[in-house]
Amino acid sequence: MTPHSILAEVAAFADVPVEVVIELDRRMMRLRDILELGVGSIIPMTKTAGDYLDLYVAGASVCRGEVVALEKNAGIRITVFEPRA
Repeated sequence: MTPHSILAEVAAFADVPVEVVIELDRRMMRLRDILELGVGSIIPMTKTAGDYLDLYVAGASVCRGEVVALEKNAGIRITVFEPRA
């Protein structure tokens, strides 16, 4: 299925908001370090521009993307779209 054929099938629901989750990183931290977090704290991530990650909609992985730098922000460029049936 292509994104366009999926949209045609669910057109009646196209305006329903759904949660989109893009997970940039996971890590283990000591409780002591978590308790020391505050405004301005920085937690280094292992993902950088060019790395790949998954995008989840309503808890299901629907595509894969590449981390890209956008001026002062980061974004995801979708590279593989594979909706799960």
